[in-house]
Amino acid sequence: MNHPSTTGPCGLPLPDLSTAFPGPFPSSPHADTVERHLRQWTDRFDLLPTRDARRALCNITSQGVARALPDADLEGLALCAELFLWLVVFDDVHGEATAAEDPVLLVDRVAESTRVLADDNALAGPHDPVTAALRDLLRRLRTRATPTQYLRLAGHLRDNLAGLVWEAHHLTQPNRVTVQTYCAMRPYTVFVYTLMATAPIVLSYDLSEAQRASPPVRQLETAVANLAGWVNDLASHMREADRLQAAPLSLPTVLMAEHRLSFRQAFETASRMCEEEAAVARELIRELSASSTRRPLALHAAALKCISHSFIWHVDHDRYAVGPSQTVPPHLTTGRPS
Repeated sequence: MNHPSTTGPCGLPLPDLSTAFPGPFPSSPHADTVERHLRQWTDRFDLLPTRDARRALCNITSQGVARALPDADLEGLALCAELFLWLVVFDDVHGEATAAEDPVLLVDRVAESTRVLADDNALAGPHDPVTAALRDLLRRLRTRATPTQYLRLAGHLRDNLAGLVWEAHHLTQPNRVTVQTYCAMRPYTVFVYTLMATAPIVLSYDLSEAQRASPPVRQLETAVANLAGWVNDLASHMREADRLQAAPLSLPTVLMAEHRLSFRQAFETASRMCEEEAAVARELIRELSASSTRRPLALHAAALKCISHSFIWHVDHDRYAVGPSQTVPPHLTTGRPS
């Protein structure tokens, strides 16, 4: 994907992931159909405020999910795409902007969605677009998943909502977040564990509890989750900084603050961390795929490989584009908001 000489915005280094995850990445033949479906679904619930927002988010979501689950059927792929899009919309609409103006309102919105996940039918109806869309999505997911799969997925969605609240409380002072805490929380704000929980539902496999708790599976899921969050951080850092006019809550920012690194050093360190985590994931995928007598493990390893492809693919999308400037803004060089 990226090579040592490849640079990102402002000439910053990006990780070389081509050894661990060489392209081209397979994609579902249903990608374009799912994109059209997402546009209809978002229109139905009036989830996105503008045509441009709808176009961009439906495109990156459908094309990304098509690479995360290239073997899924059309219905399963559409369900996963709706789920991921709903999370991004919730974050965009009720996350950072709401938290900056009224943190209590964000908590109330999270509580409202949590009640939907608990199947509280007394909650307000379809006049609330985000709530109505979540109800519709969960109803159809429940019919596709086993009871255990559904409960696992609902639990991950609650973790995502809690992660967004945590993120909102640290946006204005990201330099106070330790690297250890940030790395522990990042998978919940990039939604990767929810995507992992969706894969067995739409691909019709499941792991036993012993398999799910085994060290290789847990280590692989952690490596893929870390890679997803950190690659996204490197891709989106400059865009977020430009939008916030401050250092974003991101891996380079917390590395700068904790280890007293320059901005470029922090990017280089984060890039090496991505490469190391990709190598760990590659080896565990190979290990879990080796035995034909453990078919669910091999299917899960293949699913996580494709999920890794999806997050690596995302970084070149227009959603993460920044302006033409090739100079690092001064407020980023300190790791502190301006």
